[in-house]
Amino acid sequence: MKNILSRRSIRKFTDQTVSDEQITSLLKAAMSAPSAANKQPWEFIVIRKRETLDKIPEFHKYTKMLATANLAIVVCGNTTKADTRGFWIQDCAAATQNILLAANSLSLGSVWCGVYPNEEIYPQMQKLLELPEEIYPVSIIALGYPDEEKPPSERYDENKIHHEKW
Repeated sequence: MKNILSRRSIRKFTDQTVSDEQITSLLKAAMSAPSAANKQPWEFIVIRKRETLDKIPEFHKYTKMLATANLAIVVCGNTTKADTRGFWIQDCAAATQNILLAANSLSLGSVWCGVYPNEEIYPQMQKLLELPEEIYPVSIIALGYPDEEKPPSERYDENKIHHEKW
């Protein structure tokens, strides 16, 4: 519970390098996410090149933090591997959340930036990353060592809980 409740969106990063081992741990966590019919339709793109990280905010205005991020992981959905009911988006969201929680447990900072289904953003990500047409970028996770501290947020709200019926 401590890891879940202490996770915060971090948008400022130091220049300390995230290791390949840490990246592997994050991706193992992502691939341990639940998946509809166990289809596991996710694919991941690890971006370390500064040139690529700097191009994304040109068309995705909510990714300015990539300027200081050490890397980003783009979580993509492979629609050819997806459950036919369309649950690939939820599968990729679960993988994204696992990366965020794993990053927190590794003392890394992270922030989730949505991509799909924004029709102004995801086609540009597909083009930038040279994705095949069946691969959709769902989220970008900026990662690095945090250069800011945020206290845990208290989001529990009993008014949002309903029993049996609305």
